[in-house]
Amino acid sequence: MLTFAYTARDTASNKIVKSTVQAENERSAAKLLMGRNLMPLEIIPEASKKGFLDGFKNRVGTKDRVIFTRQLSTLINAGLPLSQSLHTVQEQTPNKRLKAVTQEIIGSVEGGSTLADAFGKHPDVFNDLFLALVAAGEVSGTLDKALERIANQQEKDAEIASKVKGALVYPIIVLVVILGVVIFMLTTVVPQIENLYENLHKSLPFITAIMVVAANIITNFWWLLLGGAVAGVYFLKRYIKTTNGQRALDNFKLNVPMFSGLFRKLYMARFARTGETLLISGVPMLEMMRISSRAVGNVIVRDSILRASEKVKSGKALSLSLKNEDYILPLVPQMIGIGEQSGNIDGMLAKAATFYENELDNTIRSISSAIEPILMVVLAVVAGGMVAAILLPIYGLIGAGGIK
Repeated sequence: MLTFAYTARDTASNKIVKSTVQAENERSAAKLLMGRNLMPLEIIPEASKKGFLDGFKNRVGTKDRVIFTRQLSTLINAGLPLSQSLHTVQEQTPNKRLKAVTQEIIGSVEGGSTLADAFGKHPDVFNDLFLALVAAGEVSGTLDKALERIANQQEKDAEIASKVKGALVYPIIVLVVILGVVIFMLTTVVPQIENLYENLHKSLPFITAIMVVAANIITNFWWLLLGGAVAGVYFLKRYIKTTNGQRALDNFKLNVPMFSGLFRKLYMARFARTGETLLISGVPMLEMMRISSRAVGNVIVRDSILRASEKVKSGKALSLSLKNEDYILPLVPQMIGIGEQSGNIDGMLAKAATFYENELDNTIRSISSAIEPILMVVLAVVAGGMVAAILLPIYGLIGAGGIK
């Protein structure tokens, strides 16, 4: 099946319609449009319209999915048939990639497929959580509510991820600025000090000599350093995509000084919020744990949840199954235990999620407060070293009578 972008005239309203359609060829696409009372004016294969930046422009982001999900929920809640709701959402979707995906979903639904199965054909756009909630909504007849829960979940995930990224970006930017200043000083000021000493036939102080060596390496082999940095980043990304690399990265996040608490609370907030959303939608316990384990975004924590899932499968209570698992913070099994006694596990998971989301905010503020003086110390040490490397030679020459 190929995707075609078309411009057609609606024979009923006489309006011009622009969208996409999937068909074997252009002739089949034209017949399909005419069957929908659309007179085709132009049909162009989608591939031929792609530009250099289309891969970036057509990525389906969280914001696109949230708007899509909320619109679909509203239309279904208003009583519109599913097929008509999908057509309406497709027309209002600005993202070309999501528009094309929606067209394929419409074709699957009109062909007799369930909405969950139609979404399931696009795992790069709709994850396990999305599919499970849609399937549960279809079975229970509450698809509109299920879609609304999905949108809420996506917004919370995006908000939390944005806060965590913000906490990590600040120190990275400061360190990059410090590195830039050091390189500038090494390549402009230090060579002048070296030339001055050479003209006076004096030997450089030790710290300045080190700076001169570093400056010469940067000046003469910058292309090699740059190529090495690019190659290092490339191979590091390749390694992280492997099973061992992903496990090493996730283990590092759970144990890195200062930030380990932040990541552990993030994973617990995701697990609790996802579990609450799934259980309240009627998803079975074991399926909830399978999906939640993938939603946390860490393979180490995922393995802990899956081990607990096996214990639940053998008849053990969920709270006891999670209690002794690595990286499962104590509050989660405690709250679940209360929920098991009261018959309100989803409610207790919601409270645990809210607690850890609030804790994340506090942790991020604490890290921001703690990291500023640390970065100031780093900056002072670097600046002090650079000043010493520059001023010591000058004072040495003055003291020796080299400069009058």
